[in-house]
This record gives sequence, C-alpha cells and structure tokens, in this order.
Amino acid sequence: MKNQKNILVTGGAGFIGSHLVEKLLAEKIWRVSVIDDFNDFYAPAMKRANVAPFLSNENFQLFEADIFDAEGLRSIFSANNFDVIVHLAARAGVRPSLEQPKLYAETNINGTLSLLDLAKDFGVKQFVFGSSSSVYGNNEKVPFAETDQIVQPISPYAATKAAGELLCHTYSHLYDIRTVCLRFFTVYGARQRPDLAIRKFSQLITEGKPIQVFGDGTTRRDYTYVDDIINGVRAAIDYDKTAHEIFNLGESDTVELGYLIELLEKNLDKKATIDRRPMQAGDVSQTFADISKAREFLNYNPQTKIEDGIKKFVEWFVKK
Repeated sequence: MKNQKNILVTGGAGFIGSHLVEKLLAEKIWRVSVIDDFNDFYAPAMKRANVAPFLSNENFQLFEADIFDAEGLRSIFSANNFDVIVHLAARAGVRPSLEQPKLYAETNINGTLSLLDLAKDFGVKQFVFGSSSSVYGNNEKVPFAETDQIVQPISPYAATKAAGELLCHTYSHLYDIRTVCLRFFTVYGARQRPDLAIRKFSQLITEGKPIQVFGDGTTRRDYTYVDDIINGVRAAIDYDKTAHEIFNLGESDTVELGYLIELLEKNLDKKATIDRRPMQAGDVSQTFADISKAREFLNYNPQTKIEDGIKKFVEWFVKK
C-alpha cells in the first residue's frame, strides 16, 4: 500500500499489545510486526489465541523471539525498515519480581537496552516505551504527576521500569531518537492476564473459591480500561513535539478494592468468599494518575468509568 508505515510492537501477543495490533491493522496504513517469546509466565496458548485473528492479515507478521536475543533481533531489523517501535514486552507484575529479580532485570532493563541500541543502529526515530505507575512507589502526593520524583520504587519490577525510562532519555539525548514513556495505571479489560486481580477474582468467584484480599480492602487503584489506554498509546505513536517525554495514562479516578469486589459480585451475580491476608511487600497503598499532561499533548480523554468497564469485562469473561 502506498505510504504504508512499518511498526514493531514487542509483546504484541499480550493483553495490551494485542489490542494495539488490532487497532493498527484496522487503520490499514500500517504493516505491523510483532515480537513475542510466548514465555510461560501465563499460558502461552492464551497469547497465541490473542494473535490468531491477525495471522491471515497480509499486513501482519509474527516473530517468535526474545527481546534480549541480540542476533535474532538484528536479523529481524535487517529485514524490515521500521518507522516506529512500541516496546511493550516485559516481565510483568510486582509480586513475581520479588522472587525473580534477576530475570526481571535481564528482560526489562537489558531487553529495553537492546531495542534502543537497534533503534540507533537502524535509524528508527520514534520509540514508545510501556512503563508503569509502579515507578511512583508509595508516593505521598496525589494525584501522581510526571514531575514527581521516582527515586523510591518498592519492588524490583518498579525499579526496572524506572531504569527503562532513564535509558530512553539517554538514547534520545545521544542519538536523536524521540522516546515517549507511558506510565500505565492498572489496565483491565478483555484478554486481561490471568494473574491480574480483576480476572483472577472473577475466575475464583465463578468457581466458588475464596479470593485472597491483602490488607483491609481499602487499598485504591486507578483502574484504566484497555480501550482508553490504547487510544493513549496510539496518540503517542504520532507524538512529535519534544525529543523525550513521559505521560501518565490512567482514568484519574481511584477505586477502593472493596468496591471493585462488589462490582464483580454484582456483574457475576455471585457472592465472593474473602480470604483476608496481611499486606504484601512491594504493594503500594494507592495509585492515582494526574492526566492533565496527556490530555494537553496527546488529546487523551478516558471514557470508561469502572462500573461500565467491569460490565464490559464480565461480558467478555463469561463468553471466552
């Protein structure tokens, strides 16, 4: 297709990545390449199912590779003239990072470094990095703003994401690569990973099994529906103002865990059995995004309130 652009999405078979791929292919102006290693953090079959609808699309290609496999990545870059990289591949999750900190550092720091190096070597001028609200740690000031200090992460996962942002700034400064770092706030929706609370709780409630609630249920999260996140990512792909920028992508509304469970009970039409546990190391008490900067520069405008988002999620969950 004339004027077609080439985009690489790492982690494109995952939850957020597959939604982004779906949106890009629907625009019909992109040739979309995905790199995913289909690791066993959760069932690879789920990720393969996420990308199955794309395999017959002539504007889609899938590479099964690790992001720290420098030789494999270089051959992929040599065969494709990428205009944009959206780097979403990562070892995810706060709690697992406490058990495997070296694996998280290898993937999330060294893998990001490898991709930035390849962007430099192959002249890719737009690099969008999927970061996380976890970089803020137990930030006492709310809502969290991009200008807040992020020098006190409280999990290895958070530390690796903060390091990724610093590497993006470094490569932008040295090699004229525009880097846009997006701090995602508790994304949920169809295809959500099975380890994340909303899907895990839904599964356990449906099976009549107890759900583990850490703390007294008053922790708060800025839950953000995946469609809103994808609109923000899509705008970041086109962002062309400053050389390096960081944006919060959240709903800018905090929801107490107890209320979230009530919404799941209502939509699943089943009562939850609560197994109350102490707060876990690495967990923050609250996340809350200041999205004024994303509104101004990305025209980011989340539309999905938690009540509507949980309804949509449960509709998908019961049909899957």
